[in-house]
Amino acid sequence: MKKQFILTGAGTLLVLVLFFFTRTTSNKKKLVESSKDTLSQKIFNVQQFISLEKAKLSPDRAVMLSKLENEVKRGDVAAQQIKANYSIANFWKDSIKLFEPYAFYFSTASKLENSEKNLTFAARLFLGNLRGEADESKVAWQANESIDLFNKAIALNPNDDDLKIGLGSVYIYGKGRDGNPKETMEGIQTLLSVARKDSTNMKAQMMLGVGGIVSRQFDKAIPRLEKVVKIEPNNAEAVAYLADAHAGKGNKLEAIKWYNISKRLINDPHYAQEVDERIKNLK
Repeated sequence: MKKQFILTGAGTLLVLVLFFFTRTTSNKKKLVESSKDTLSQKIFNVQQFISLEKAKLSPDRAVMLSKLENEVKRGDVAAQQIKANYSIANFWKDSIKLFEPYAFYFSTASKLENSEKNLTFAARLFLGNLRGEADESKVAWQANESIDLFNKAIALNPNDDDLKIGLGSVYIYGKGRDGNPKETMEGIQTLLSVARKDSTNMKAQMMLGVGGIVSRQFDKAIPRLEKVVKIEPNNAEAVAYLADAHAGKGNKLEAIKWYNISKRLINDPHYAQEVDERIKNLK
């Protein structure tokens, strides 16, 4: 069964918060050792992946895709290349519902087009998917693609703080996920450039809080996340991360309080079950 790549709602939050926290609160030495042979060592070959998936297509769909690919080969001007790559991307998204080839071709087209709008869309496409991605080699590929796309968009609009927050987020959710402190700090520094300019930017404060959890600097994560929750009390993701930060710090009562609040905000039985197990372990 092919992976559903459009994640929404509480199910996404369950993956992002609980999965992420579980990884970042394990033994620090183990994390550093694992980072040397996971994201940095395993390489995802997207072209090979696409070739394997093409072999699984029905005859009708294979013919349809072949026609679109021929348009790329025949395209002798940039506009034709861009249009053909977007068409192939939509084929994989709409007909096959498979993330990797969709994102690859959309990214290829957006780079050729060099449009800030589509570069940003492609960058966020990779960022959104890598947050719930379990395959470490795919995380590395998606993170590298997203960073490249965000940098290209920032080159076109260097004053856009949302782009910088997106870039910092990739380093934290992607390259820093397995405990690589250098990559996490790269993301934190990018986010700090926004937060120092505008301390009321809650997106930056939120991601700095997450960065604090990843780097196990819970003392720094907690006040950042408390600031977000004070301004945005219904921000379920911030509340859940605040609970995680208190749990990491060993503040059991505070962690339980915020976990219970997150359950009320998210109102999802699967999430509630996972949180109840977390609370049980804390007690």
